Amino acid sequence: MTNDTANTNATELATDLTIAWLANPNTRSPADEVPAFLRKMHETVSALLGGGATSTAETETPAEYVAAVTARKSLASRDHIISMIDGKPYKTLRRHLATHGLTPEEYRARYNLKADYPMVAESYSESRRAMAKRIGLGRKPGQSPKAAQVAKPEAAKNSRKGKSVAAAKAAAQAHLSGSAA
Repeated sequence: MTNDTANTNATELATDLTIAWLANPNTRSPADEVPAFLRKMHETVSALLGGGATSTAETETPAEYVAAVTARKSLASRDHIISMIDGKPYKTLRRHLATHGLTPEEYRARYNLKADYPMVAESYSESRRAMAKRIGLGRKPGQSPKAAQVAKPEAAKNSRKGKSVAAAKAAAQAHLSGSAA
């Protein structure tokens, strides 16, 4: 919408509002006050529509947002993150931010938080990670879910189990000399 169109719409809207106000039998106004009222109505409607006449006192400044809690206090618990918007605890902030029309990046920028500020509580993240491993997410193709969980710890135990210092030295010397033991 162009500025001329907005100005025309503001004029028409101000006129309609003034006519409606004057048509109300409960409002009494002398005829000489109508132009001033119409002018004031036009200024107000123009300001609301974002165009037209605005006074210098009404210049918009970026809003300063005051955090409900400090960044340190918001991360004080492993079980939840306290929102800086309303001071309430959440396991994950993503849906809460969406209800306020924010993305995580905008939230971090609004409250001057670091880029690595978490959006999910630590304990919740760990429980989700454990569940994902349990159902087999992140394993290599063809590997069974049980083998992915069990194979690595047993292999590490078997490599250390049952070897004496002398046997380890002998294996190391055999390896260095190039002969198979």
